[in-house]
Amino acid sequence: MISIDDLMKSGQLATGTTTLALKTADAIVMATESQATAGYLVATKNAQKLFQISDHAAATISGGVADCQYVVDQARANARLKTIETGKEAPLKYIVNIIRNLLFQGRSYFLSMMLVAGYDVQENALKIFGVDLIGSLFEEEDFLSFGSGSTYALGVLEAGFKKGLSQKEGIDLARRAVTAAKARDIASGSKIQLAVITKDGFKQIE
Repeated sequence: MISIDDLMKSGQLATGTTTLALKTADAIVMATESQATAGYLVATKNAQKLFQISDHAAATISGGVADCQYVVDQARANARLKTIETGKEAPLKYIVNIIRNLLFQGRSYFLSMMLVAGYDVQENALKIFGVDLIGSLFEEEDFLSFGSGSTYALGVLEAGFKKGLSQKEGIDLARRAVTAAKARDIASGSKIQLAVITKDGFKQIE
């Protein structure tokens, strides 16, 4: 009998998902849901899809769970090494390029699409980046969403986003966007994971 753990470790467990990041006046809000699927099976309702990478950076994952977990682990390890080498926190752009290089070198070997966002300590700015499974890198000014439910989430974000949102407004908008995706995308479901990143650091929202 093949367990869920076996599927996750082998990379056969792929996630249809909804992940997003948006920028408020003084923070990045990141959100996702917690359901992982294996075909038509809801494999788990407690999949971790939002990861802290450093004190001021985080990532969301969509794609194969094992592939994404490997990329996250590599990003964390390299960020720590950079901090040890320089005595300073690794800049957000450095972390993004680590992820980009891994996926580019793999060229579709890793089934992984990731949002990487946070406060760049080097540029003193809030930033949102997307990296696709072949290593394409792009930066978005206001918001971005990946995953099978992103169409629905983007509709809510397009309608509700405005420059200069407060943190509370941003969190509420992120919740509405993920909730809309959960209602229409069969691969997205269960509880919402939320985090806020400011110049003071990463904070998970319960």
